Amino acid sequence: MKNTFVKTKNVKAFISLATKLNNAPKNSPKMGLVFGEPGLGKTNAIIWWAVKQDAILITAKNGMSARWFLAELVADLGESPHFNIPILFEQAVRHLIEHPRMLIVDEVDYLINSSKAVETIRDLHDKTGIPVLLVGMGMLDKKLIRFKHLFDRIIEIYRFVPFDIDDVKEIVNTLSEVEIEDTTIETLYQKANRFRQIVKYITKMENLAKTNGYKVITNKELWW
Repeated sequence: MKNTFVKTKNVKAFISLATKLNNAPKNSPKMGLVFGEPGLGKTNAIIWWAVKQDAILITAKNGMSARWFLAELVADLGESPHFNIPILFEQAVRHLIEHPRMLIVDEVDYLINSSKAVETIRDLHDKTGIPVLLVGMGMLDKKLIRFKHLFDRIIEIYRFVPFDIDDVKEIVNTLSEVEIEDTTIETLYQKANRFRQIVKYITKMENLAKTNGYKVITNKELWW
């Protein structure tokens, strides 16, 4: 399996959205929302972007409070988190003003029940002017509507959609170290529609080719 980042249609749309946030005018809102069902490449995309752009990536946890969120953020910024929430907030604001970077918050669904945590993210955006990208599950857009002041600041929204046949071909041809016939990829498309599932099939086909000395994998070599 090749260690290569695959740019599916979802990923290309994500890159476009994140780039627009980074390039938004200085005094305009810079919040974005990316959501969708699991297995469509969201996590891989945001990790790749965070590394490439030196963005801050915070993954929300179940039951995460505003203080917990701020403490994790301040620690990621390289500072020692204060126990006091207002001071924690000022630590984060000061650092982000001095060293502005995009903030990506993954698994935002875990924060929905903590209005203080959600509003803290909005306050960080307002105080620092940094781009903020919220990432979550399939109904996140509906869940965030009740936070009107935050939702009004979201200028870019993208919903990750299921892979089409071209996406599956892109994934297979980019990652596989053995040639896989197009008709076999088309059969795979009918059986797997999540990234991890597709990767498992690629691994299976690579192992089959290695064991049997196949140069190309076709439907004949597989027991679908």
